[in-house]
Amino acid sequence: MRLQTLLIIILSLFQLTAQARNLGILHDSTAHRVTITVPDRKLSIVLDYSAGCFIKELKVNNQNTVSAKGVFTGIRTGNRQFTSHTELNRPQIKQEANGLSVEGIVFGEATGKVTERWHFRLQDNKILWTIRRVYGSSVVLEETAFPQWNFRNLNQWKGGILDNGGMVWCKYLKQPHDSYGVHTGGVTFWNDTTGDGLRIRTIAKEALAMKFSHSPEQEFTCTHSVTPSPLQPRYALNRFVAGKGDIFAAFEAQRGETTVQYELQYVDYEQEYSRGKLPGIDSLAVRELLNTTGRYGVVDNNIVGGNGWLTNWKCLHEPFFAQIGLALNDRNYTRNLSATLDHERDQAMLPDGRVLSRWHNEPGDEIRGTYNSQTGYYEAQWGYTVDSQTGYVINTSEQFAQTGDRAWLRSHQVSCEKALDWLIRRDANQNGIFEMVNTGIAEQKASDWVDIVWASYENAFVNAQLYESLTLWADCERVLGNRQKAAYYVSVAARLKKAFNLPVEKGGFWSAAKRQYVYWRDKDGSVHGDNLVTPVNFAAIAFGLCDDPQRIKQILDQIDQRTVQENLFHWPLCFDSFKREEVQTGNWPFPKYENGDIFPTWGYLGIRAYAQYDNRIALQFITNLLEQYRKDGLSSQRYSRINQKGLGDDILAGISTTITALYRDIYGIRPQWNRLGLQPNLSPTLNGTDFTYTLRDTTYRIRLRMGQYQVSTNEFSVTSSNGFGVSKSGNTLTYFHQNEERSLLQIKALTTNPVDVKINYWKPNTRSWTTKSRDDYTFMLTGLQPNASYKITINNKVTTLKARADGVLNLKQTCRTNTTFSLIKQ
Repeated sequence: MRLQTLLIIILSLFQLTAQARNLGILHDSTAHRVTITVPDRKLSIVLDYSAGCFIKELKVNNQNTVSAKGVFTGIRTGNRQFTSHTELNRPQIKQEANGLSVEGIVFGEATGKVTERWHFRLQDNKILWTIRRVYGSSVVLEETAFPQWNFRNLNQWKGGILDNGGMVWCKYLKQPHDSYGVHTGGVTFWNDTTGDGLRIRTIAKEALAMKFSHSPEQEFTCTHSVTPSPLQPRYALNRFVAGKGDIFAAFEAQRGETTVQYELQYVDYEQEYSRGKLPGIDSLAVRELLNTTGRYGVVDNNIVGGNGWLTNWKCLHEPFFAQIGLALNDRNYTRNLSATLDHERDQAMLPDGRVLSRWHNEPGDEIRGTYNSQTGYYEAQWGYTVDSQTGYVINTSEQFAQTGDRAWLRSHQVSCEKALDWLIRRDANQNGIFEMVNTGIAEQKASDWVDIVWASYENAFVNAQLYESLTLWADCERVLGNRQKAAYYVSVAARLKKAFNLPVEKGGFWSAAKRQYVYWRDKDGSVHGDNLVTPVNFAAIAFGLCDDPQRIKQILDQIDQRTVQENLFHWPLCFDSFKREEVQTGNWPFPKYENGDIFPTWGYLGIRAYAQYDNRIALQFITNLLEQYRKDGLSSQRYSRINQKGLGDDILAGISTTITALYRDIYGIRPQWNRLGLQPNLSPTLNGTDFTYTLRDTTYRIRLRMGQYQVSTNEFSVTSSNGFGVSKSGNTLTYFHQNEERSLLQIKALTTNPVDVKINYWKPNTRSWTTKSRDDYTFMLTGLQPNASYKITINNKVTTLKARADGVLNLKQTCRTNTTFSLIKQ
């Protein structure tokens, strides 16, 4: 009987071992080592429990990525560190039908023992690692490694894309102990040379954080924390600290169990983050620029900005964060920006509607008494930068266009109205132009992003951004059902536009003599900034304030001629010098800093302005910027006007906006709250562009040919020679001509079969389309002349139908072959 029992046990162990081997789990009990390999062999780990327990090897595409320290768990109490790597007891290995467990991992002081159980299993091509930690008693920890990943060096990965939309850029952890900490748990490390990536997805019920550091042994380390509540920064509000590894404050670990699971997965970086087929464009530079500089402005959860984590700064007076998200096309960035705007609404807005202009980790840059040490928001010492009002509204409006979340938009309705109304009230002389807080250059204060140029009182740059804010927000009010408020903002914008375009002699900003818009007017009536300030003039055109073809030509031709003359790779902030008394000392002599240097941050305004006028020029500057990225990574604040080399300690994520404009203003990606919009400005060199774009969990394929644009999914395909918008809900496909809601074609199918339609032409009184799919369809057209009769031709068969009083016409047709419809008003 005993022999029979023994045989059963041996057979069971054999079966478990065989199952484990089939699962890719090999246990060498003699060497005290376990090797776990995913089926496609792109990822494997070696677990060593000969002395302590740690992951000795982590191979990504057959290359070991970790140092001799490997991956271990641990804690630090006071000055003492305890890890699973060095614990004295040898743990026990238990092979199971669904994987393998490691039990008896014990470390820590006698009064604060930590016991862990690790479990590994395979799921498709992922390794799932679950850590169950039990604290024997409550203990104050200076740090926890839950676990710590010790990669070989800072060149192992170029960086890591975080699951809050941000990134860690390894090369900027320059010195030992340089550390960056964030409150999230997921990261995808990538190497752009090999094309290999490692994704770590974290699942836990408690708060997560990660710290990335440069170790004294020259390793690149990633330390996960799982804590009862979010960790607090140890040094003020710093997320990055130079030369200090203890970036998070101590916390109390509660007695009891804490569990976390890590999903490890190989990522083909080139495939997963491919930008598609982009003829005429360096698609690899686009990918890398957006995944580095473009993401760098994310400081942490709820802090999405432009200056980024190295300097722990964020400027609310920047209106392009949502546009960066449009180009990144990352749901994590989009989610984080929505949360950031929530925080701005709740923490950075004063009761009267004033939006504080900046966030920083510590005081020192603020107007005295304005810094909030709990939130980090304050007014900048350089002056009341009033474009924080417009930045908040523009970002909120454009963010809604991407999310389509009306409940979220409604939660910002009162705050956006307050922000706009705060600025609208600033028109003391009732001339339609809205005034800054400072009144003249003698005050030596700024009023906008160009913060050490003393633009004051009636500021054209801020007023141009206000016009854009009013236009965008009026559309949001309409979506929210407040047509009266929408009409009010439209009327304010119209009055502003009229006043803005008046000659300087009559109180406007247009200088006929200089063929440009001037920058500002002091309260005493003196006019300043006629030195061809590019963001001012670009904004007037890009935001639609200037729609006079002659003025557009005068401005853009002049800028182009000056840029070519100096052989500049990008537009400078201004072409000629400000007057000495108009700028802070650091801007002198010209060209220096904001008085003449190159700031690509405002590139999107230039691309938007040139795209309609001469997209050849727009495309040239996009190409120039990508070439510059290949040279230096575009990790600078600005570029010297003299030698065009990068300057400044601060990296500005806004430098990527020239490339975000490639997507918005050249490829024409224009999301709206209820549809994907496509409004390209294509040139022959871009013919054949083909990429995917994901909006609200639907992945669209975009194909761009000269004179023919196509958007398709698994459920439909729409082709047109004009810009359009498209959406599908259930069995109903909606085509929005020119991406507007005034003129629609709705196609309701009887079945769920894919709908394939080509728009042949679409004019006020005549329209034509062809269905290439087969089904029973009901067509509805809107925007027709009310009560008018239309001749309908369906594959040469003619009938007549009458539009309703609301301009809507309906018709039904069974389509069994390609069917062409055309209608013309009689």
